[in-house]
Amino acid sequence: MQNDEQSASDAPISSEPAAVPTRKRPKPGERRVQILQALAAMLEQPGAERVTTAALAARLDVSEAALYRHFASKAQMFEGLIDFIEQSVFTLVNQIVERDAVGTEQAAHIVAMLVQFAEKNPGMTRVMVGDALVFENERLQSRMNQFFDKIEATLRQALRDAAAVDGSATPSVDAQVRASALTAFVVGRLQRFARSGFRRAPSENLDAAVALML
Repeated sequence: MQNDEQSASDAPISSEPAAVPTRKRPKPGERRVQILQALAAMLEQPGAERVTTAALAARLDVSEAALYRHFASKAQMFEGLIDFIEQSVFTLVNQIVERDAVGTEQAAHIVAMLVQFAEKNPGMTRVMVGDALVFENERLQSRMNQFFDKIEATLRQALRDAAAVDGSATPSVDAQVRASALTAFVVGRLQRFARSGFRRAPSENLDAAVALML
């Protein structure tokens, strides 16, 4: 009696060679994003040493030359992270300014937003406080200094009218003092967060601390 099922040895063999899997080529701009994401992820490792292009290339499984096809230098990679920080934070700052009336509440919301951004982006926090920029191009730290100068100026503007309403004889001076203290407070919280290996949350007792300064 003939077997209804064809044995494996009788199965037809294709004469066509098996397809060799190929690595999918990233879309234009996609590789740049992947490089920046990998750099940020490496900065999130507690106690991470200085990130080298060799280590970054190894993480992405590409050559160092491949990195330099998308960024002229490692400084440009860090500038890409700073661009992300600036665009993200100041978009949120503008939303707060448009939504809230000038005063202590607006300033408190800006401080809270900065702290929340840092908690969600630990690798970016190391860039913001300069830990990741040691031994890198000086212009990178200069950009982060300017970033916090703009934050302080925004806080000063928010607090000037509040000082006048409170009856201050020198509202501009009082607003400057408070804005400077708030900015230093934020930087200090972010530094503690980064240097604790991201264990000490910058939002710890945040409302009470800000209330003391405002």
